[in-house]
Amino acid sequence: MKHLKHRDLIILEVYAAFGGAASLARFLGISRAAVCHWPRVPFKHLKAIEDASGIPRERMRPDIYDR
Repeated sequence: MKHLKHRDLIILEVYAAFGGAASLARFLGISRAAVCHWPRVPFKHLKAIEDASGIPRERMRPDIYDR
């Protein structure tokens, strides 16, 4: 099994919170392909995803938000 990096686990958690990549894409009004190619959650979608899922933006993008 491929070793998952922290960012991979966060993306999977975000997908799960929405019921999958397709549901997340519909919620954001973008294509499923776009969502599936994210190496990490884009900054412009952090607030919407945080508000809908409860996953803190600091967890999704620790590279932007210092604790």
